[in-house]
Amino acid sequence: MHAGAANAFPLMCARGALSTTIVDRLELDAAAETRRIAEALRVQVGQKLRRGGIVVAMSGGVDSSVCAGLAVEAVGRRHVLGLGLPERESDAQSLALARDWAERLGIEFLVEDITAILTDCGCYERRDAAVRRLVPEYSPGWRSKLVLEGGGLDSDRLNVCSIAVQPPGQDLRKVRLPARELREIVAATNFKQRVRTMLAYHHADRLNYAVLGTPNRLEYDQGFFVKGGDGLADVKPIAHLYKSQVYQLAESLGVPVTIRARTPTTDTYSLPQTQEEFFFSLPLGTLDVVLQARNEGRSAAAVAAELGYRPEQIERAYREIEHKRAVTRPLHLTSLLVVSVPDVGGHS
Repeated sequence: MHAGAANAFPLMCARGALSTTIVDRLELDAAAETRRIAEALRVQVGQKLRRGGIVVAMSGGVDSSVCAGLAVEAVGRRHVLGLGLPERESDAQSLALARDWAERLGIEFLVEDITAILTDCGCYERRDAAVRRLVPEYSPGWRSKLVLEGGGLDSDRLNVCSIAVQPPGQDLRKVRLPARELREIVAATNFKQRVRTMLAYHHADRLNYAVLGTPNRLEYDQGFFVKGGDGLADVKPIAHLYKSQVYQLAESLGVPVTIRARTPTTDTYSLPQTQEEFFFSLPLGTLDVVLQARNEGRSAAAVAAELGYRPEQIERAYREIEHKRAVTRPLHLTSLLVVSVPDVGGHS
């Protein structure tokens, strides 16, 4: 089954429609995969973790929507809790889409606005202080986001991170970010993911449920998550699935077109921000194909011929994949021990 028009993502890359051969490599039997994941989840949650249900933080995006659907398939709707965790800079559509899907699934859905917690721990204040060192007039009412520029298959430029700011009613402007301010802005905004995870575990603890993580293969492989935040979960059921495969499951599970057709976003900054401009630097459809090719050991020359690129462009993409793996590898590590503790586990 090829994805329909609402699932154009897996069929497209920067140069247009992908060949049938490439699409076939990423295609799966969505119904069979859903059953396989649900069965594994049922065992992991009930037997290995000894939990009575599942908590899913629902962002209104395709990944968390698929995970909520898989949770229902695994343990039944009465044993799944969906959480909406907005804050003052969230896109209001995110919560509306999550709530609608939760209602269709028939699961309990709770909303916890985390604005007050973020304010009290200094999330907004710490971020704004870093921005004001670069844009002194930055003040309440302005919006901002991080933008990664310069990379891609057609560019030899290094990736450069900028802060994009927009005063009320005025045009967007960008300022290149020095390392110090970049680290401070990222550190402050990471409060958002960590507070959301804290609340997910609060509800999991009170209900004796497991927390479901929602990263797909691109995010898990390339380290696109916050340690102690959205990277922390009891089980991650779609970490083996490429983004296009997640869309195939979404269609099979009946995830609404309004969610499937939505541009993947971080929903972290006050200005709309795509995952591509923030982290990946390549169109997700292209990266899906290139990452799978890299994982299968296919040569850059062969992939370039299929995609219509030059071999050196695919080689550049391969190097970027390996670079992100190297710099984000520590995010995958659990606690290190000086001396291993017998019969408990851990890494020394």
